[in-house]
Amino acid sequence: MTVQEYIQTKLEELKQPTGLKKPDNTDELVERIFKALMSKKFRKYSANEDLQKNVRNAIKINVDKNEPINVTFLHGAYKLWRLEEAPETDWAELFSLMYYSNWVKPVCEIYEPGVWFDFFVDDYIINRLDNIPMSDIQTYLYSYQSLIDFLKPYQPSNLNMTITTVGGQFPSEEAFDKSLHANLEKQTAVTPGGLPELTDEQRAMVELNTKPTDEQLKDPKWREKVFHLHNAYMATKAEPGYHKGRPEKIMAFTQPLPSGTTISVGTTKDSIMKFWIGVGALKPKNDSYRQVILSPAQIDKSSFAAEAVQITGLAGRNFKEIRVLKS
Repeated sequence: MTVQEYIQTKLEELKQPTGLKKPDNTDELVERIFKALMSKKFRKYSANEDLQKNVRNAIKINVDKNEPINVTFLHGAYKLWRLEEAPETDWAELFSLMYYSNWVKPVCEIYEPGVWFDFFVDDYIINRLDNIPMSDIQTYLYSYQSLIDFLKPYQPSNLNMTITTVGGQFPSEEAFDKSLHANLEKQTAVTPGGLPELTDEQRAMVELNTKPTDEQLKDPKWREKVFHLHNAYMATKAEPGYHKGRPEKIMAFTQPLPSGTTISVGTTKDSIMKFWIGVGALKPKNDSYRQVILSPAQIDKSSFAAEAVQITGLAGRNFKEIRVLKS
């Protein structure tokens, strides 16, 4: 099977119904939806009792209202600046969107209102935190929406994927900055010494994501200051009440968050790497392939060939070829 044939086959498979029988009553429907969303075929980590209770409750709220099941997925509205694919999306985003489509497809089949899969993305803060130009963020969002539009004909008709920005929850960019400044002051007041002490993992995260200016590099505490701003942003992000304190929303992420409030589903069957800071690739297996997402470190350590691909309707400079890992 060629790379081209494999990708086209996987897209066509998205259209195929699972053949599930619709439940006979509401209680059975809620339970079937719950089992589909918590399926270990997709869920990469355990789910605590509170999370399970919240997911069931959210399902029941939406079913009682005859409204789509609301899955809200958190991520950054950017492609890691270190990647040559930046600032546009690449196969990592496409593979993840296909994976999430397959995840919720059984729900769409047994529940007529379907699923509202909402990507709640960080936008303004990426410019303030990582020094990424707003033009790059807009480019990413545009290419991401283009991918969602491309996939629509392959998805269940009652699956609605949307992008919602954190910045869009504020009346203006100035209002966002005012909130961020106020929360930074509050964070400083309650932090011993005014700045956090970072673990090696936190330090590495800051160094990976941030494109430090020459002025920042002169400051030995620049990493702590970036992480401090990130902590303040968490309060600003929660302020509008879009994703916090909303019992009808089922929160999802690639990996577990400290809050334990997300279904952690990774990004492909074989990957948990965040798609916005990695690149998509194919790993040969028998006469087929596996979809994987590589981190910058994995890219450096891997050997691969670039194979040409042309999928009708799939535009963008990063979709003309794909990395194929060598054995």
